Amino acid sequence: MSTLTQSYLVGLIGDGVLPSLTPPMHEREADAQSLRYLYRPIDLTVLQRGAQDVGELLKSGAELGFNAFNITHPCKQVVIDYLDEVSENATAIGAVNTVIIKDGKFYGHNTDASGFGWALAGGLPEAKLDKVLQLGAGGAGAAVAFALLDAGVKELFLSDPDTARVAERAAELKTHFPHAAIVAIRPDEAPARLADVDGLLNASPIGMHHHPGLPLDISNLTSRHWVADCVYRPVDTALILAARDLGCQVLDGGNMAVGQAVDAFGIITGLTPDAGRMRAHLLEMLEAGL
Repeated sequence: MSTLTQSYLVGLIGDGVLPSLTPPMHEREADAQSLRYLYRPIDLTVLQRGAQDVGELLKSGAELGFNAFNITHPCKQVVIDYLDEVSENATAIGAVNTVIIKDGKFYGHNTDASGFGWALAGGLPEAKLDKVLQLGAGGAGAAVAFALLDAGVKELFLSDPDTARVAERAAELKTHFPHAAIVAIRPDEAPARLADVDGLLNASPIGMHHHPGLPLDISNLTSRHWVADCVYRPVDTALILAARDLGCQVLDGGNMAVGQAVDAFGIITGLTPDAGRMRAHLLEMLEAGL
Protein backbone atom coordinates (compact mmCIF):
# COMPACT_ATOMS: atom_id res chain seq x y z
CA MET A 1 0.00 0.00 0.00
CA SER A 2 1.47 3.38 -0.97
CA THR A 3 1.85 6.21 1.52
CA LEU A 4 -0.76 8.31 -0.27
CA THR A 5 -3.46 5.60 -0.15
CA GLN A 6 -2.74 4.35 3.36
CA SER A 7 -4.91 5.54 6.23
CA TYR A 8 -3.42 6.46 9.61
CA LEU A 9 -4.77 6.05 13.12
CA VAL A 10 -2.64 7.89 15.68
CA GLY A 11 -3.03 8.53 19.42
CA LEU A 12 -1.61 10.80 22.11
CA ILE A 13 -1.11 9.18 25.52
CA GLY A 14 -0.63 11.32 28.62
CA ASP A 15 -2.20 13.23 31.49
CA GLY A 16 -4.60 16.03 30.60
CA VAL A 17 -4.14 15.70 26.83
CA LEU A 18 -7.73 16.33 25.73
CA PRO A 19 -7.06 20.06 25.09
CA SER A 20 -3.80 19.36 23.20
CA LEU A 21 -3.41 21.11 19.85
CA THR A 22 -1.08 18.42 18.49
CA PRO A 23 -3.93 16.23 17.13
CA PRO A 24 -5.54 19.02 15.05
CA MET A 25 -2.10 20.15 13.82
CA HIS A 26 -1.41 16.65 12.49
CA GLU A 27 -4.89 16.24 11.03
CA ARG A 28 -4.87 19.61 9.22
CA GLU A 29 -1.47 18.88 7.68
CA ALA A 30 -2.66 15.43 6.63
CA ASP A 31 -5.72 17.02 4.99
CA ALA A 32 -3.41 19.35 3.06
CA GLN A 33 -1.46 16.32 1.84
CA SER A 34 -4.63 14.35 0.94
CA LEU A 35 -4.03 11.72 3.62
CA ARG A 36 -6.64 9.87 5.63
CA TYR A 37 -5.37 10.58 9.13
CA LEU A 38 -7.25 10.38 12.42
CA TYR A 39 -5.50 11.47 15.62
CA ARG A 40 -7.12 10.86 19.01
CA PRO A 41 -6.05 11.95 22.52
CA ILE A 42 -5.98 9.17 25.12
CA ASP A 43 -6.17 10.99 28.43
CA LEU A 44 -4.89 9.06 31.43
CA THR A 45 -6.68 11.42 33.80
CA VAL A 46 -10.05 10.74 32.20
CA LEU A 47 -9.37 7.00 32.05
CA GLN A 48 -8.09 7.01 35.65
CA ARG A 49 -4.94 5.24 34.51
CA GLY A 50 -1.34 5.76 35.56
CA ALA A 51 1.92 6.06 33.66
CA GLN A 52 2.61 2.38 34.34
CA ASP A 53 -0.37 1.51 32.12
CA VAL A 54 1.27 2.92 28.98
CA GLY A 55 2.52 -0.53 27.92
CA GLU A 56 -0.96 -2.02 28.15
CA LEU A 57 -2.39 0.91 26.18
CA LEU A 58 0.23 0.48 23.45
CA LYS A 59 -0.59 -3.22 23.17
CA SER A 60 -4.32 -2.52 22.99
CA GLY A 61 -3.67 0.18 20.40
CA ALA A 62 -1.72 -2.23 18.23
CA GLU A 63 -4.56 -4.76 18.46
CA LEU A 64 -7.05 -2.05 17.42
CA GLY A 65 -5.01 -1.05 14.39
CA PHE A 66 -3.22 2.12 15.55
CA ASN A 67 -0.18 3.06 13.46
CA ALA A 68 1.56 5.24 16.02
CA PHE A 69 1.35 7.11 19.29
CA ASN A 70 2.80 10.32 20.61
CA ILE A 71 3.74 10.02 24.27
CA THR A 72 3.75 12.85 26.76
CA HIS A 73 3.94 13.44 30.53
CA PRO A 74 4.17 11.31 32.63
CA CYS A 75 5.04 8.42 30.30
CA LYS A 76 8.10 9.51 28.31
CA GLN A 77 10.58 7.57 30.42
CA VAL A 78 8.29 4.72 31.52
CA VAL A 79 7.33 3.80 27.96
CA ILE A 80 10.89 2.76 27.09
CA ASP A 81 10.48 -0.47 29.05
CA TYR A 82 7.69 -1.56 26.66
CA LEU A 83 9.45 -0.92 23.35
CA ASP A 84 11.21 -3.37 21.04
CA GLU A 85 13.65 -0.81 19.68
CA VAL A 86 14.62 2.75 20.64
CA SER A 87 16.38 5.24 18.39
CA GLU A 88 19.90 6.32 19.26
CA ASN A 89 18.98 9.86 20.26
CA ALA A 90 15.97 8.75 22.33
CA THR A 91 18.24 6.28 24.16
CA ALA A 92 20.75 9.05 24.84
CA ILE A 93 18.03 11.40 26.10
CA GLY A 94 16.32 8.69 28.11
CA ALA A 95 12.86 9.65 26.88
CA VAL A 96 10.52 8.71 24.02
CA ASN A 97 7.69 10.85 22.68
CA THR A 98 6.85 9.02 19.43
CA VAL A 99 6.14 5.30 19.05
CA ILE A 100 5.70 3.64 15.67
CA ILE A 101 3.87 0.29 15.47
CA LYS A 102 5.06 -1.95 12.67
CA ASP A 103 4.48 -5.69 12.29
CA GLY A 104 3.35 -5.87 15.89
CA LYS A 105 6.52 -4.28 17.25
CA PHE A 106 7.05 -0.90 18.92
CA TYR A 107 9.77 1.53 17.83
CA GLY A 108 10.55 4.59 19.96
CA HIS A 109 11.80 8.01 18.85
CA ASN A 110 12.27 11.43 20.42
CA THR A 111 11.24 14.50 18.43
CA ASP A 112 11.33 16.91 21.38
CA ALA A 113 15.09 17.30 21.01
CA SER A 114 15.10 17.53 17.23
CA GLY A 115 12.04 19.80 17.35
CA PHE A 116 13.71 22.24 19.72
CA GLY A 117 16.96 22.06 17.74
CA TRP A 118 15.01 22.98 14.61
CA ALA A 119 13.25 25.83 16.44
CA LEU A 120 16.51 27.17 17.87
CA ALA A 121 18.31 27.11 14.51
CA GLY A 122 15.43 28.78 12.70
CA GLY A 123 14.23 31.19 15.37
CA LEU A 124 17.51 32.26 16.97
CA PRO A 125 20.09 31.59 14.23
CA GLU A 126 22.72 33.97 15.62
CA ALA A 127 22.21 33.27 19.32
CA LYS A 128 25.39 33.10 21.36
CA LEU A 129 25.57 29.65 22.95
CA ASP A 130 28.62 29.77 25.19
CA LYS A 131 26.69 29.77 28.48
CA VAL A 132 23.01 28.93 28.96
CA LEU A 133 20.73 28.69 31.99
CA GLN A 134 17.93 26.10 31.73
CA LEU A 135 15.01 25.85 34.12
CA GLY A 136 13.42 22.39 34.38
CA ALA A 137 14.99 18.95 34.02
CA GLY A 138 11.99 16.66 33.47
CA GLY A 139 11.16 14.72 30.30
CA ALA A 140 11.00 17.76 28.04
CA GLY A 141 13.90 19.31 29.93
CA ALA A 142 16.10 16.31 29.20
CA ALA A 143 15.37 16.62 25.48
CA VAL A 144 15.95 20.35 25.17
CA ALA A 145 19.13 20.17 27.26
CA PHE A 146 20.41 17.53 24.84
CA ALA A 147 19.46 19.78 21.92
CA LEU A 148 21.24 22.78 23.45
CA LEU A 149 24.45 20.83 24.00
CA ASP A 150 24.18 19.31 20.53
CA ALA A 151 23.91 22.86 19.15
CA GLY A 152 27.21 23.75 20.76
CA VAL A 153 26.50 25.09 24.25
CA LYS A 154 29.76 25.05 26.21
CA GLU A 155 28.41 25.63 29.73
CA LEU A 156 24.89 24.57 30.72
CA PHE A 157 23.46 25.42 34.13
CA LEU A 158 20.49 23.16 34.95
CA SER A 159 18.00 24.15 37.64
CA ASP A 160 15.11 22.07 38.98
CA PRO A 161 13.27 21.87 42.33
CA ASP A 162 14.04 18.13 42.35
CA THR A 163 17.73 18.29 43.27
CA ALA A 164 18.26 14.54 42.87
CA ARG A 165 16.72 14.55 39.39
CA VAL A 166 18.73 17.52 38.16
CA ALA A 167 21.99 16.02 39.46
CA GLU A 168 21.20 12.73 37.72
CA ARG A 169 20.29 14.58 34.52
CA ALA A 170 23.55 16.53 34.54
CA ALA A 171 25.56 13.33 35.04
CA GLU A 172 23.73 11.58 32.18
CA LEU A 173 24.29 14.48 29.79
CA LYS A 174 27.97 14.60 30.71
CA THR A 175 28.43 11.06 29.36
CA HIS A 176 27.26 12.24 25.92
CA PHE A 177 28.92 15.67 25.96
CA PRO A 178 32.17 15.15 27.91
CA HIS A 179 33.73 18.41 26.70
CA ALA A 180 30.87 20.59 27.98
CA ALA A 181 30.48 21.89 31.51
CA ILE A 182 27.07 20.79 32.82
CA VAL A 183 26.29 22.11 36.28
CA ALA A 184 23.26 21.28 38.43
CA ILE A 185 22.12 24.25 40.52
CA ARG A 186 19.32 24.97 42.98
CA PRO A 187 16.40 27.19 41.92
CA ASP A 188 17.46 29.89 44.39
CA GLU A 189 20.84 30.09 42.60
CA ALA A 190 19.30 30.59 39.15
CA PRO A 191 18.57 34.37 39.26
CA ALA A 192 22.21 35.19 40.03
CA ARG A 193 23.40 32.97 37.16
CA LEU A 194 21.47 35.16 34.71
CA ALA A 195 24.19 37.80 35.01
CA ASP A 196 26.78 35.38 33.56
CA VAL A 197 24.92 33.52 30.80
CA ASP A 198 24.06 34.32 27.19
CA GLY A 199 20.61 32.79 27.14
CA LEU A 200 17.75 31.48 29.25
CA LEU A 201 15.53 28.50 28.44
CA ASN A 202 12.40 27.71 30.41
CA ALA A 203 11.57 24.00 30.30
CA SER A 204 9.51 24.14 33.49
CA PRO A 205 5.68 24.30 33.56
CA ILE A 206 5.72 27.84 34.99
CA GLY A 207 4.02 30.12 32.51
CA MET A 208 1.24 27.73 31.49
CA HIS A 209 -2.36 28.86 31.96
CA HIS A 210 -2.67 26.72 35.10
CA HIS A 211 0.84 27.69 36.35
CA PRO A 212 0.95 31.42 35.55
CA GLY A 213 3.79 33.81 36.31
CA LEU A 214 7.54 34.07 35.83
CA PRO A 215 9.71 31.01 36.45
CA LEU A 216 12.40 33.09 38.20
CA ASP A 217 13.37 36.60 39.27
CA ILE A 218 14.49 38.30 36.03
CA SER A 219 16.09 41.40 37.54
CA ASN A 220 19.42 40.34 35.95
CA LEU A 221 17.86 39.87 32.50
CA THR A 222 18.97 42.44 29.92
CA SER A 223 18.63 43.06 26.19
CA ARG A 224 21.88 41.14 25.52
CA HIS A 225 20.20 37.87 26.51
CA TRP A 226 18.15 35.58 24.32
CA VAL A 227 15.15 33.88 25.95
CA ALA A 228 13.32 30.71 24.90
CA ASP A 229 10.27 29.01 26.38
CA CYS A 230 8.92 25.48 25.93
CA VAL A 231 5.43 26.55 27.05
CA TYR A 232 3.11 27.32 24.15
CA ARG A 233 -0.24 27.77 25.89
CA PRO A 234 -0.19 30.72 26.05
CA VAL A 235 2.35 31.29 23.31
CA ASP A 236 3.16 34.69 24.84
CA THR A 237 4.06 33.62 28.37
CA ALA A 238 4.88 36.11 31.11
CA LEU A 239 8.55 35.32 30.49
CA ILE A 240 8.37 35.88 26.73
CA LEU A 241 6.45 39.14 27.19
CA ALA A 242 8.88 40.46 29.80
CA ALA A 243 11.92 39.48 27.74
CA ARG A 244 10.49 41.09 24.62
CA ASP A 245 9.83 44.30 26.56
CA LEU A 246 13.50 44.31 27.63
CA GLY A 247 14.62 44.02 24.02
CA CYS A 248 15.77 40.39 24.22
CA GLN A 249 15.65 38.05 21.25
CA VAL A 250 12.88 35.57 22.06
CA LEU A 251 11.79 32.11 20.93
CA ASP A 252 8.23 31.24 21.97
CA GLY A 253 7.17 27.67 22.76
CA GLY A 254 5.05 27.44 19.63
CA ASN A 255 8.26 26.96 17.64
CA MET A 256 9.19 23.79 19.54
CA ALA A 257 5.59 22.54 19.43
CA VAL A 258 5.66 22.82 15.65
CA GLY A 259 9.17 21.40 15.36
CA GLN A 260 8.39 18.23 17.29
CA ALA A 261 5.06 17.83 15.44
CA VAL A 262 6.81 18.23 12.07
CA ASP A 263 9.34 15.53 12.92
CA ALA A 264 6.71 13.17 14.39
CA PHE A 265 4.47 13.58 11.33
CA GLY A 266 7.45 12.76 9.09
CA ILE A 267 8.34 9.65 11.10
CA ILE A 268 4.74 8.42 11.07
CA THR A 269 3.97 9.04 7.38
CA GLY A 270 7.35 9.16 5.65
CA LEU A 271 6.30 12.50 4.13
CA THR A 272 7.74 15.99 4.64
CA PRO A 273 5.18 18.33 6.22
CA ASP A 274 5.01 22.07 5.59
CA ALA A 275 6.38 23.60 8.81
CA GLY A 276 5.20 27.10 7.95
CA ARG A 277 1.69 25.85 7.34
CA MET A 278 1.67 23.94 10.64
CA ARG A 279 2.96 27.00 12.52
CA ALA A 280 0.24 29.19 10.97
CA HIS A 281 -2.42 26.65 11.95
CA LEU A 282 -1.13 26.49 15.53
CA LEU A 283 -1.22 30.28 15.87
CA GLU A 284 -4.70 30.32 14.35
CA MET A 285 -5.95 27.87 16.96
CA LEU A 286 -4.26 29.73 19.80
CA GLU A 287 -5.77 33.02 18.67
CA ALA A 288 -9.19 31.35 18.54
CA GLY A 289 -8.71 30.26 22.14
CA LEU A 290 -8.87 26.54 21.40
